[in-house]
Formats: sequence, structure tokens, C-alpha cells
Amino acid sequence: MNASSHLLAARDCAGLFRLGRDVEGALRMVELLDGLLALFEQAPEPLRAQSAQVLGALLAAQQGQDWIALADYLEYELVHLIDQAASA
Repeated sequence: MNASSHLLAARDCAGLFRLGRDVEGALRMVELLDGLLALFEQAPEPLRAQSAQVLGALLAAQQGQDWIALADYLEYELVHLIDQAASA
């Protein structure tokens, strides 16, 4: 999966959470994050640290069932990280 596919998947996943389709969104998020691990592992250290913070925020929002915050992190924070990792 390339960066543009990850970007599209992150936005699609965010849309599912915004529509209240949290089970489907959670399944897609697992697939997305699984694919992103390889991308972030190859990124420079500061970007890896930043990705760990965002992934932690994603997990916290999911555990708190805050679907709107989770969608925001996916659509804005994670998309920004994917862009940075792709250009690194």
C-alpha cells in the first residue's frame, strides 16, 4: 500500500466513525494501522516519536468511545503524519 492509499484509507475510516459505524471503522482502522507500521518504521526518529503520540491518542479516543475525536485524529493528525513520512 502506498502513501496515497494510506491517505484515502485514513479519510474513509474517519468517515465511518463520523457516521456512527464504529465497528466497521474499528476493523478498517486495524488494517490501516497495520499497513502504516512499516511506513513509520522507516521514518526519521522525530517522526516516529510523533507517530507514537498520535497512535496513543487514537487508542485513547477509541477506548473512550469518542468517535468524533477519533475521526479527527484519523483525518487530520494521521493524514499529516502520512504526508510527512512519505516525503521523508
